[in-house]
Amino acid sequence: MGPAAADPPVRTAPSAADGPARRDVRVCFAGDSLVAGTGDESARGWVGRVAAAAIAGGLDLTAYNLGVRGATSVQVARRLAIEARPRLTAGDDARIVLSFGVNDTIVEDGRQREPTERTLEALRTMRDRAAPVPILLVGPPAVDDDEQNDRILVLDRALEHEAAALAVPYVAAFPATVSSPVWRHPVHVGDGFHPDAAGYAHLAAVLAPPVVAWLREPVAR
Repeated sequence: MGPAAADPPVRTAPSAADGPARRDVRVCFAGDSLVAGTGDESARGWVGRVAAAAIAGGLDLTAYNLGVRGATSVQVARRLAIEARPRLTAGDDARIVLSFGVNDTIVEDGRQREPTERTLEALRTMRDRAAPVPILLVGPPAVDDDEQNDRILVLDRALEHEAAALAVPYVAAFPATVSSPVWRHPVHVGDGFHPDAAGYAHLAAVLAPPVVAWLREPVAR
C-alpha cells in the first residue's frame, strides 16, 4: 500500500493452481461502528460472521476489524494506510473491505456532516492509498430515521456509481436493511443506528456470498 520505499512489500497471490485454501489471505475491514459490530451481544457483527463463512468455505483467512465508532469516510481515509499496512504485508493475498456512509449523512447544525461529493472523494483517496491492494466497498445500511434513510439512499446510489467507475466491487446493504424488521426493529428500540445479533446475522447473510466469492478469487497484480 502506498509508495513508501521503507515499508516491506505486500506479497502477491500465488497462481490459481495452488487453490484458495493454500493462500494466506489477510483482510482489513475498515469503517465505522457498524463495521465494529456495535450493539451485537455476541460481539461478532457482520464482519465476524462473514470472516467465519470464508473460513468455513476453506479460505486460510486472517481478518482484522478496523471499525471506529463515529468515523466518517474522510476519517477512514485519513487512517487507512497507516492502520492497514502492518497487517497486510506478510500474507500471500492482501485485501481491504470498506464500509462507511451512515455518519456522513448525519445532519449537524443544519448541514450534512459530509456532503456526498466529499464522501466520493474519500473513496477515491482510499482506492489510491490502498493500491496495489484490492478493495471492496460495502454500502451503508438503513437507520431508524426515515429522513436520514433518504440521504443514505442517495449516497448508496452515488457510491455504487463511483465504485463502478473505479472498478471497485460494490455490495449494497441498504436494500436488505431498510425494509427488514429483523434489522429495523432492534435499531428502533436501540440507539437508532445499531441492530442486535440477529440484525447483524441478517446483514451478514446478504454480504457473505459476494464478499467470500471476491476473497476466493486470486487477484492479478
